[in-house]
Amino acid sequence: MKNKFMIATQANKIPFFSVIVCTYNRELLLKRALDSLGKQSESDWECIIVDDGSSDNTFELCKYYVEQYPNFKYIFHQNRGQSLSRNTGILASSGIYITFLDSDDEYEEDHLLIRKDCLIQNPDVDFVHGGVKIIGNEFVPDINNPNKLIHLKDCVIGGTFFIKNSVAIELNGFENIKYGDDANFYEKVKDNDYQIGVIDYPTYIYYRDTPDSLCNQIIELQKQ
Repeated sequence: MKNKFMIATQANKIPFFSVIVCTYNRELLLKRALDSLGKQSESDWECIIVDDGSSDNTFELCKYYVEQYPNFKYIFHQNRGQSLSRNTGILASSGIYITFLDSDDEYEEDHLLIRKDCLIQNPDVDFVHGGVKIIGNEFVPDINNPNKLIHLKDCVIGGTFFIKNSVAIELNGFENIKYGDDANFYEKVKDNDYQIGVIDYPTYIYYRDTPDSLCNQIIELQKQ
């Protein structure tokens, strides 16, 4: 599959959220993520799955969700990495707010509803982050010094980002860097004086026990 293509049965309506799920050869984990989205108490969302060139059965899995549910979209392109895959999802999004769900993570059932209530109550806020439950190792390589480990409480976690669609476009999305693209994006938001909010409800479940996660790959390299 060398060409980019999309399957979509999207209803003609602007959703409150566009949830971008980028994935690469994770069919066994992806189902958990998509099922957690399907179980959300908040239903005003679309899901854009960006398949970054998978060679496993990811397509067949996604085909099921797209055919069964009108708010799922699927996009395939050749392997470009997480940053550019996120940007592909941003450009395909039609929601008022854009958020993310990594293919090896999941949402608790009130994740979107809590954020929607906060965003409606604070319409001047352009960007919200925070509220994570960590499964596994709570330390990751420092983007400024990969030989140093820092606690995730001192980091921003891209999966928890909620940003106005218009702001994501104005900022030209994520920079094409291998590690730390979420921290880099957060700094762009700050540098451009957008209003930032923080939410503490730990409803984003961040799995740090996935062997092929980029953070874990970097940690293993440092051990060698």
